[in-house]
Amino acid sequence: MAVELNIDPDTVRLFAQKARLIESSVDDSFEDGHEHDVEFDPESLSDSHAHEGLQEEEADNMTRDELKALIEDLNVDESAELVAIAWVGRGDYDVADWDNAVDMARGRAVGSTARYLLGMSMLADYLDEGLEAIGV
Repeated sequence: MAVELNIDPDTVRLFAQKARLIESSVDDSFEDGHEHDVEFDPESLSDSHAHEGLQEEEADNMTRDELKALIEDLNVDESAELVAIAWVGRGDYDVADWDNAVDMARGRAVGSTARYLLGMSMLADYLDEGLEAIGV
């Protein structure tokens, strides 16, 4: 069953790509307990900690801020559908309950939709799976 959307499916796919970039930028390469270790080289009297953390963090924040701004630019119907797509992708609703999911999303639109969606740890997957589930 394909659903007719107010929000462009390509826009939802773009949001999923940006969310995936944000999720993939989380650096989990540090071993537990060694996040701030710096190796000191007594020969050169310098440390070997070369990290571009601020640049990485700045790029992540730009992507996050960009996605937040894009979501906030959506109208009420598009925002409700975006949340409903995420809910369907997460398994909270199925395609048969699409209209109910959109109504619930519209009714619960308190605060920032962007902040709510960006708080979902697997947002990209939920959006992709939601689009697939509704036949888009």
